[in-house]
This record gives sequence, structure tokens and C-alpha cells, in this order.
Amino acid sequence: MKYTKINIKVKQTLISALMISAVANAYAGLPNPGMAFDPKRTAVVITDPQNDFLSEKGVTWGVVGKSIVKNNTVANIESLFKAAKKSNVPVFVSPHYYYPTDHGWHFEGALEKLMHSIKMFDRKDALSLDGFNDSGADWLAKYHPYINDGKTVITSPHKVYGPDTNDLVLQLRKRGIDKVILAGMSANLCVESHLRELLEQGFEVAVVKDATAGAQVPEGDGYEAALVNFRYLANAVVTTKDAVNAITNKTALK
Repeated sequence: MKYTKINIKVKQTLISALMISAVANAYAGLPNPGMAFDPKRTAVVITDPQNDFLSEKGVTWGVVGKSIVKNNTVANIESLFKAAKKSNVPVFVSPHYYYPTDHGWHFEGALEKLMHSIKMFDRKDALSLDGFNDSGADWLAKYHPYINDGKTVITSPHKVYGPDTNDLVLQLRKRGIDKVILAGMSANLCVESHLRELLEQGFEVAVVKDATAGAQVPEGDGYEAALVNFRYLANAVVTTKDAVNAITNKTALK
């Protein structure tokens, strides 16, 4: 009996040690699922490729500019547009617009309040493009040929950060797409929110980590915060070079 109790204790100790080791290994290096590229089921989704984020004249340049320059974000987003158009991969743009009626909201989160106060993404009317050209809500000028080609799907605007409030998921589903290569602005807000919602909706998502950027504020670096969550959540986190290669050669994203 005494020998049996000792054996049980030894077994329990070994099991505990193995469990601790497994947990330690899990945190030491997360798996990399990757995402296969299927031209019939894959799309590029770009969030907020707009002047207020990406132009030096945009209202947020003071807090996102350094991150954009460091990542070469503007050129990297253009590389994704070029590769997708050349390879006939569908492109979707999920924009951020605020109309006069949106300024009647009774409450906002911290950044929503800031965006409203600095008139970020403001448009004069939901049914008119009056004053839209070259405004903060307009696309960055170098992206016009790609977005305004009559083939890019421009969804209805998201109003906070994610596609929960627009028709992106519907537009993707109607085209039989369930794999997304995701990029745009900004990293820890609209990009991460799109990532989370698309995952919850059953999509595979690869995030292009240098085709985005984030704000640097006293509370913390938004880009660095996003990178951590991208790694936890996405099927793949890749560079623009890798994404362009996958789009061009129809290879997996890893």
C-alpha cells in the first residue's frame, strides 16, 4: 500500500511537471497556422486609406506620421494595390466617414471624441460628394487609380472601428470569399477591429504588418500594441514583400 501511494505521488508530480512544461512551451512560441492562398476565395481588404491618416496634411499626422514613415506604410499599401490589381485579386476598401448627423451622438469613447473634435473623416453629406475631393475623408491621391477603377468594392463606412457597422462581411460573402489579406490604418484600432470581427465571422485573416501604422501617444505606442495582438489572433502576420509574393505567385502566407 505504501509503495502504491508513493507511485501515485510520483505520477502526480510528473503530470504536474508535464503540464507546466506544456504551458511554458506554449508561451515560449505560439504556433504559426499560416493561410493558404486560393485566388477564388481570397481578397485584399484595406481599411481607411484616407488623407486624414496617410497624408502629411492629415489631421492625425502629428501622432501617426513617425510610425507611417518608419514602416513605409504609404508605399507598402500601394504595393498591395498594385499586386492585387495585376493578379486580378479582388480589393475591398472599408472607409471611415462622419456626416453632420454623426456629430449628434450623445456619447463617444476616447478616440471617437477626439475624431469628432478634430473633424476627422468629415463629409458634408451622405448623399453628395460636394467638398470630398482632396478632403481628409478622400483617398490618398496616389491610391485613386486603384480605388476608383470601377472594380474595387468600397463598402459603406464603419462608424467606430470595426466592420460590425458596415457591409464588408456581406460584400465578401456574396463573392464567396473567406480568406482576407488585411492592411490599412490604423493598426490597433480599425485594422485590429476588422481582424477580430472577420475572425468571429469565420474568415481566415493574414495581417500585413508593415502596411499599417499606429499612433504614438503618452498612453502608449498603438502600433507595438497591435503587433502583439496580431500575433495572438491572426492566421498569419506577414510583411508586404511576403504578401505581394503570395498574391503574385498564389502561394501560402506564413
